[in-house]
Amino acid sequence: MIKNIKRFALIIFAAVLGFYGCKKTEYSFGEIKTPSDLTLTTTVVGTTTANPNGDGTGKVTIVATSTNALSYNINYGDGITEVVPTGTITHKYSSPGTSEYTITISAVGTGGSLSTVSKKVKVFVDFAIPADMLAYLTNGSSQVWVTDHDAPGHVGVGPAAEFSPIWYAATPNSRDACLYDDEITFTKDVNNKVTMSVDNKGQTFIIAAATSFYSLAGGDNCYNITTAPKALAFMDATSASTSANSTRIQFMVPGNGIVNFATGGNTYEILSITATTMHLRNIGVDGNSWYQKLKVK
Repeated sequence: MIKNIKRFALIIFAAVLGFYGCKKTEYSFGEIKTPSDLTLTTTVVGTTTANPNGDGTGKVTIVATSTNALSYNINYGDGITEVVPTGTITHKYSSPGTSEYTITISAVGTGGSLSTVSKKVKVFVDFAIPADMLAYLTNGSSQVWVTDHDAPGHVGVGPAAEFSPIWYAATPNSRDACLYDDEITFTKDVNNKVTMSVDNKGQTFIIAAATSFYSLAGGDNCYNITTAPKALAFMDATSASTSANSTRIQFMVPGNGIVNFATGGNTYEILSITATTMHLRNIGVDGNSWYQKLKVK
């Protein structure tokens, strides 16, 4: 009888342990604290009475402060966004001439709670696209470019430290059809600012390493991508190129960064350009240097 009671007690004890062992663990963020007292100040570097929009470097010091902020989401208004742990940062704008941007900062609190503030800033960037390059690119107003599919190396890849496609250079007419039907139009306005529009006929070729960057999945292939006109920002090249292998001029494509095929990068160095041909270099999200050759349609 006593043995039966002990056996029954053990069964009940095991059942209780099993119940608590299977009980779902509950987690909590704790108290949700939305950031408050969010302030935003901006200082254009080099501002004087003679230069009210800065000294031409395009640099703006941004200071955001808030109570209970864990981090800050910053949209600089030029197509570039980032998340920073503190609200103090210096951003460099690149579009030549004087432009106005709206800086938007969201202070992030616990549980993803947000407080947002915006401010406009006018910035002067002292950079002029070389006259011959501007003429080649836009033919004085607007010019359509396409992939130079007959040229060896019209698509290529190599290590980031190199300036030629030493790993792979496509032979003529050997790539996917969707890469060959794109039309890239460069247009300048009266202030010599350049806008690019890409008519990709509905699909863009994306390298495998970059598909996730565009919220897609898969290998090297053609994907449905929507394109829209982009205001380009030209500047001196930031790579280690020389005048022997490059023009030393680059441009940034805001948003998806696509000129023709997509690598996840948005900065293109113009290695060479003539009235009818152009050779571009781009660092993809895989860290490799990617190349494309274009020609006037």
